[in-house]
Amino acid sequence: MAVGLDPPRNILPIAGVRLSVAEAGIRYVGRRDLTLIHLAEGSQVAAVFTRNRFCAAPVLVARHHLAEGPGVRALVINTGNANAGTGVAGLRAAEASCREVAEQLGCAPGAVLPFSTGVIGEPVALAEKIAAVLPACVAGLAEDQWEAAAAAIMTTDTVAKCCSRQIEMDGVTITVTGMAKGSGMIRPDMATMLAYIATDAPLHGAALQQCLREAMAQSFNRITVDGDTSTNDACVLMATGRAALPPVTKATDPRYGKLRDTITLVAQWLAQAVVRDGEGATKFIPIRISGGYDEAECLRVAYRMAHSPLIKTAFFASDPNWGRLLAAIGSAGVDDLDVAGVQVWLGDTRIVRDGARDPAYSEAAGQAVMVQEEIPVRVDLGRGAAEAQIWTCDLSYDYVRINADYRS
Repeated sequence: MAVGLDPPRNILPIAGVRLSVAEAGIRYVGRRDLTLIHLAEGSQVAAVFTRNRFCAAPVLVARHHLAEGPGVRALVINTGNANAGTGVAGLRAAEASCREVAEQLGCAPGAVLPFSTGVIGEPVALAEKIAAVLPACVAGLAEDQWEAAAAAIMTTDTVAKCCSRQIEMDGVTITVTGMAKGSGMIRPDMATMLAYIATDAPLHGAALQQCLREAMAQSFNRITVDGDTSTNDACVLMATGRAALPPVTKATDPRYGKLRDTITLVAQWLAQAVVRDGEGATKFIPIRISGGYDEAECLRVAYRMAHSPLIKTAFFASDPNWGRLLAAIGSAGVDDLDVAGVQVWLGDTRIVRDGARDPAYSEAAGQAVMVQEEIPVRVDLGRGAAEAQIWTCDLSYDYVRINADYRS
């Protein structure tokens, strides 16, 4: 079960966004594995995708449709088969799925974005299975299906990930709702597994794309479970513009910052939920690095710590083996680091001062922090004013078991 993560609550619909789910039998029988999202005419869509060179066929098709299409009206998402490593047949299957959806909804195939998640390299028969259930899926479209959709896009996730936020702007209520799936293969270069965020705010054009980039920088690009980047990662931001406000088209608009910050809050909640539900995770570990020359340096140190199997297994064992933390900090590529200026904390307990064990630190104090489900780690490099934070989890026996059994 995910670490400190409750099931979705008070999920709010977005005017102009309808969703539906179905059992297409793509990999397993008796589970909902197909999600359809229908957007009202005039909706604006921005997206970012994995930079993995073996990116999946739906990523290639979605990129093309987003860049060249007439405007997005629908998203179709399947689980059970990633449609990655499938060559020309995979591309044809993704394009055929878009045509099937377009026929049912009365829009152009280029107005449909396809997404897939699941096992890589499996033969595909997606279009046929999707076509068989699409009529019922279209008939079931409704604005209140976010929680069902969040459950339908799961793979090795143990809990659906969905949240909402609202703000008031010029006397008008703005709603933001998002969902995500992801549990393993989490160290995104652009996004994390699959994430979908929608708002009724009138965010348009360049402002929408910039909002997504800035929200991603502080959320999905700050998490890691195992250091791997999937072939299918994507994050989509949809703005229906149904809220009765003039359009926000530029980041210089005084309203932009408030919208961006609210969307970022939703993205951060979802990103942290992915880590809390990391495959086999028992500990949630925020890592904050301060005192760096620049943010890039701080992130380099943070990820070096977060990707260390020795550190991650020590957290799983609740073992305050702080020597492993020092080893990771020292090998993070900060070649001119003065170790005499480094300080390290577990929670509120300082374990290292001036590059050595804090005289006030005790093993019992470290142990008291390590047995908790949430263990903040803080490092001050003592060389500048920059700081950065990421979120990770521990590495347990179950991580090995889940990935060993994944295809069976």
